[in-house]
Amino acid sequence: MSVTEQAARPEEPKQLAPETVGMKAKALLHVGMRSGFLISLIAILVSLFVGALFIWMSGASVADAYSRLLRGAIFNPGRDDFARQIKPMTETLRNAVPLILAGLGLGLGFRAGLFNIGGQGQIVLGAIGAAYIGFTLNLPFPIHLLLAIIVAMIFGGIWGGTAGFLKARTGANEVIVTIMLNAISGFLLLYVLGRKTFQIPGSTELKSKSVAEAARLPHLLPAPFNLHAGLIVAIIATAFVWWVLERSTFGFELRSVGANPHASRTAGMSTGKVTTLTMALSAALCGAAGANEVLGTFGALTPAVAGTIGFDAITVALLGRNKPVGIFFAGLLFGAFKAGAPLMQGANVPVDIILILQAVIVLLIAAPALIRWIFRLPKPDGVSYREYITLQREGKR
Repeated sequence: MSVTEQAARPEEPKQLAPETVGMKAKALLHVGMRSGFLISLIAILVSLFVGALFIWMSGASVADAYSRLLRGAIFNPGRDDFARQIKPMTETLRNAVPLILAGLGLGLGFRAGLFNIGGQGQIVLGAIGAAYIGFTLNLPFPIHLLLAIIVAMIFGGIWGGTAGFLKARTGANEVIVTIMLNAISGFLLLYVLGRKTFQIPGSTELKSKSVAEAARLPHLLPAPFNLHAGLIVAIIATAFVWWVLERSTFGFELRSVGANPHASRTAGMSTGKVTTLTMALSAALCGAAGANEVLGTFGALTPAVAGTIGFDAITVALLGRNKPVGIFFAGLLFGAFKAGAPLMQGANVPVDIILILQAVIVLLIAAPALIRWIFRLPKPDGVSYREYITLQREGKR
């Protein structure tokens, strides 16, 4: 065979080594050690350790305090009947619903590189819209309920979309704009609660009329449980946000703008449109969280309707790595903190311990490089599980 024929002869494909259990284990370890979820897990464990130190310093029993946290959030064997024993778990789920909805909204904005700090105000606007529709109209169930939720999402979406529009058109910093909108929404809430349209006739209490029964989120379980259909809304919202991010064209544009807005603009994407729509959708989900509180938990509009949900949702989104499934489970964790905190106080533990746990989680999540340095974790290299197995089979790892 001539040299020319040898050169023209196609090169035989390289035989790959067979895939083994050892390769899978090594690939799993490689990816796991570089995973962002490992950072979240370490943040939770470290926060529990720090919380234990503060509990010990306060003179209380660490074991008793954390035991009470579990009994208040998951299962309480000291109750008389099984229904009351598992009630703490349903309270955790109920508390988690608004955190999940608002966390999904804020996480959506974070994925696009937008720091939506206005979740609190958007929740308030959603609550106002849901309450107004809830007590002014007389419609059959479930039309009344769906309309109240939709209006709440529209109110929240407009409130947050305004910040997105200003950023897209004028370059206004969305952090500053959304923080200012938070302040405005707080005063707006007090204003509407003082109007006759919202007030209960003959009462001067800052509380609106109760929403109609047809507009209430139905209970999923009978008494003594308080779990309502907001949980189903949260599950649907989680699936929807996952689909938007991972399967839709808009989700691809959203992630592209978040990764590199200049390259996205060069590729022909309208970054202004993506910014405005992302902020509107993010705020609409926060508005749904407000509707959950009015239509499910409180049954009316009150000054405390938003609580600290908008700010806690920031931590939930960060702990969940801005991914829908991660946010869902992070919301469950914070719902458990909220459900278990009152019982912890029975062990002479200040309720502020829960705030310390949350603050430590935020601190560690915001500094992943610090965690990697302290625990000597390797840096992410972008190699997936399947890619690492292929590299092993090719003899490159």
